[in-house]
Order: sequence, then C-alpha cells, then structure tokens
Amino acid sequence: MLDVKQLSARYGHVEALHLIDLTVGANELVAVLGPNGAGKSTLLRSIMGLTSSSGRVTFAGTALPRRSASAIARRGVVLVPEGRGIFAPMTVAENLQLGAYQIGGGGAEFAARLQHVLSLFPRLKERLSQTAGSMSGGEQQMLAVGRALMAKPKLLMLDEPSLGLAPKVVAEIMETLGRLNAEGLPILLVEQKAPLALKFAHRAYVIANGRVAAEVNPREIKSYDELARYYFS
Repeated sequence: MLDVKQLSARYGHVEALHLIDLTVGANELVAVLGPNGAGKSTLLRSIMGLTSSSGRVTFAGTALPRRSASAIARRGVVLVPEGRGIFAPMTVAENLQLGAYQIGGGGAEFAARLQHVLSLFPRLKERLSQTAGSMSGGEQQMLAVGRALMAKPKLLMLDEPSLGLAPKVVAEIMETLGRLNAEGLPILLVEQKAPLALKFAHRAYVIANGRVAAEVNPREIKSYDELARYYFS
C-alpha cells in the first residue's frame, strides 16, 4: 500500500531524515521504533505532506502530492498526530463529525462510521455531549483515533499513541489497533514502547540519527537488549 523511497527531510541545516526506504503491505501493521530525536515524527509528517522533503512516496501505486495534507487525506492516508490534536472546546460528537467532513455530518454512511467507532470505544458513546478537553488523556487518545477512523482511512498512521497514558489504557488502545489491522486496515505505528509495538507488528523499522538502522522481524527479537543496540548504531 505504502512505498517510501529515498525520503530525506531537513530543518534548516539539520538533516532530520536521510534516504529512508520503507514499505507497508496491504494487511500489515508496521512499527517504527527508535530513540527520541531519531526522526520518527518527521517521517510521518513528511509522508503526510506536512514537512518539506525529497524522495518519492507512493500509495496504492500512485505518487502522493507534495505539501498537500488535505489531498493526501482524500487519498485515504490519515494521521493521528503526537499530542492527539483534538479540538478541546468542542464536544466528542463534534470532533467525530469533523473526522467525516468529506461526507458531511449526516446520512447512512456517516451513521455507520459513527456506530463502528463507538463500538470500538464504548467510553466515547458515554461522553458524546462532553467537551473533549474535559476528558482524561486516555479518552482523548481514543477520540483522536476515533476521529481518524471517521475518515474511513485506507492507511492509518499514528505518532506515539501511548505517550503519557497509563499502561492499562495503552493496552486497550493497542488491542483496538490490532483488531482494526486484523480486519484489514494497514497501520504505520510510531511508538516508543517497543515491547508493546512489537507484540502487534508484522515488521518493524528501527530509525536512528535519521536513518534506517535495521528492519526487524518481531518474532526474531530474542531480547530487548538486542533491539536496543540498533538505537545507537
């Protein structure tokens, strides 16, 4: 589904990504691991057209446009950003409605998408009229994922969905992502909690210093000490 070739990105004179090659298959959950500052978030932002970059990114066999996140989203590539990016003063229902802005806020398709999201995250159903900013961090992350799903993504990308959340909530969200992937949704997951990401991933890339340090099979990782050595290669 996703094919990234020779992707590079800079912030001024600082090279954040250097010639990254990466793929996500039609039914894969692919994890991107690495230390802070390795370039993981820049990778997602570059794919999404939010950061200036060079190289080639194709999705379902067609090149994605440069620097046009809205056009990329219309192709079916949807990003849940680090920090969630919810609209705090708005209600849960309004946030979910905005996720489906391309089809409008009514009709059978909207109702079906909403029902699917609420079945995945029952707590959101209980809080539809509550302002998003008044919810817990875990509930806000559920809302961020739910809002992305309202866009009916063909590829879902997530940037650090576990950040700042309690282990029980993180496990619940990851189980939901695993379920979505099992239903056929390709996922590209940037995550600091390597053991949790590797539990669900089919493949993983380790990025260090803006470069792909390794591509690993999660089932072949014997210890996390073995994985960590790639972080500082």
